[in-house]
Amino acid sequence: MLTGELKSKIDQIWNAFWSGGIANPIEVIEQITYLLFLRRLDDLHTLEENKANRLGRPMARHIFPLGHDAKGRHYDTLRWSRFKNEAPAEMFDTLSEHVFPMLRTLGVNGNSSNGGDSSTYAQHMKDARFTIPTPALLAKVVDLLAAVPMDNRDTKGDLYEYMLGKIASAGQNGQFRTPRHIIQLMVEMTAPTPTDTICDPASGTCGFLVAAGEHLREHHASLFHDPKLNSHFNHGMFHGYDFDNTMLRIGSSVENPAITYRDSLGQEHGLEVDRYSLVLANPPFAGSLDYENVAKDLLQTVKTKKTELLFLALFLRLLKPGGRAAVIVPDGVLFGSSTAHKTLRQMLVEDHKLDAIVSLPGGVFKPYAGVSTAILFFTKTNSGGTDHVWFYDLQADGWSLDDKRQPLLSENQLGTRPAQTLSEAEHAKNNLPDVLARWAKRDEKGEGDEHTRPRTAQSFCVPKADIAANGYDLSLNRYKEVVHQQVQHRAPAEILAELARLEDEIAQGTKALAEMLK
Repeated sequence: MLTGELKSKIDQIWNAFWSGGIANPIEVIEQITYLLFLRRLDDLHTLEENKANRLGRPMARHIFPLGHDAKGRHYDTLRWSRFKNEAPAEMFDTLSEHVFPMLRTLGVNGNSSNGGDSSTYAQHMKDARFTIPTPALLAKVVDLLAAVPMDNRDTKGDLYEYMLGKIASAGQNGQFRTPRHIIQLMVEMTAPTPTDTICDPASGTCGFLVAAGEHLREHHASLFHDPKLNSHFNHGMFHGYDFDNTMLRIGSSVENPAITYRDSLGQEHGLEVDRYSLVLANPPFAGSLDYENVAKDLLQTVKTKKTELLFLALFLRLLKPGGRAAVIVPDGVLFGSSTAHKTLRQMLVEDHKLDAIVSLPGGVFKPYAGVSTAILFFTKTNSGGTDHVWFYDLQADGWSLDDKRQPLLSENQLGTRPAQTLSEAEHAKNNLPDVLARWAKRDEKGEGDEHTRPRTAQSFCVPKADIAANGYDLSLNRYKEVVHQQVQHRAPAEILAELARLEDEIAQGTKALAEMLK
C-alpha cells in the first residue's frame, strides 16, 4: 500500500498539473505515464551498461538507439538521467523536439535495439503526445517524479491504482479499477504456475497480469533459473486486450505483458481460440451491443446482445481444454431468465466444470459502482465434470462498504494473508483469509468438510443435480438457508387484559386531574 508520504507526493504532482493548466485527469495520468516510461527506459539502459561493464563486453542491447536523431541530437542525451538536470527551457525543447519524436518511432525501422522489450511499448507509444504547456510545469513535474521511488513493483501498481482512483473521483472511467485485494484473492485461488499462459481480455491497467507475475515471483522464484521458463515469463506468459489506447499505455508502464489494441467482443478470435491456460478478468459490462458489432464466433456460442454473456462466451473460446478462469460478473448472469442466460449457465455446468461462485458484498466496487457481483471460477473441459459447486458468501473484505472505503482493521490484518490468524471479530470484518483456507480444503472428505457443511454456513457445496433442478440458477440466495429465530408471542387474552389494565390506569389518572382542576 502507498504510504502517506508517497500519496502526498502524488497529490503534489497532480496539483501541479491542475494549477499549470491541465485539468483533464486522463491527460494528467497520460503525461505522467510517458515521463515514468522514459525513466524506466533509462533504468533499463543503465542495467545493460552495468552488465556490460561487469562482463567486460560490449552492450548486448541498447535501450536507447545508437547514433543521432533526425535533428542531429545524440540519442544518449535523451535519457531521463540526462535531461532531468537541464534548465527548464532546454528540457522543454529536448522533450518536445527530440524525446517524444523518438518515442513515436520507438522500435520502428531499426530505431531501437531494445528487442522484445520495446516491441510492446512501440505499439502504444506511436501516437505519444507531449502536452505539458510550459517549461516551468515540466521542470516541476520532473523534479517531483524523480523523488518517487519506483524500484518496487508493488509501489508501481499501487501508484497507478491511486491515480486511477483520482480519475474515478473526477467522474471519469471509474470502471477501470478493481480493488487490489480482490485481484489478489482471484490470483491466489487460481494459483498461476510457471507454465501458464495468462490472458485478461479487458486488461485496462493490467492489474490481474501484474498480480499474477508477483504471485509467480513469490511462489515460484526458481523459474528464473530455468532459461526456458524465464523466457516464457518475460515474453510469452502475459497477454492483455483493451480498446482504449490510454489505458494500454498506462498498463504498459506497470509491467511488460503483450498488450494488444483489440475490441474483444467485436473482432474474430480465430488465432486466439484454445490458446490460454488461465483467464483473469473483470470486464466492463456496458449493456447491449448490436448483432452486427459482435464477433460471429461469439454468437455461435451464445446468441445474445448482452455484453456480460458475450464476455463469458469469449472466455470459453480463449481457454484451452483444461484451462481455468476466474472472472467477475454482475449478479444478473447468475439468475437471469432469458434463454441466453440459461443456455450459458447450463453450458458451464454440463459441458465444462463450474468450480465455485464467490458472492461479493454490494459495496466492494464503491465509490465507482454499487452493483452486486460475484466471482465465477470454472475449468474448460468440453466434456463436463461438474459434480458440485462450492459457494462462499463473502460479506466483508476488510474495508467499509460505503463510498469512503476505509480500512476496518490494521494494515497487517488486511488482505488474503494477514500477519496472524484473525479472531472471530476480525473475521467478521475480513473474510478473505477464510475464503482461501476453505477453498484449499473444498475437495477434502471428512468430518466438518465443505461437502457436509449446512447451507446456513458461510460456505457450502451444492450438488449438480440440485442446480439442474433449479433451472441452473447460480445465485447464492437460491441455495443458502436462513435460520429464523423462534419468537415467543404472548397469548391474545393476556395482551387484552394488559390493555384493559392500562386503560383503567389512564381513566383513573384523568379523573384525578379533573378533581385537581375544580
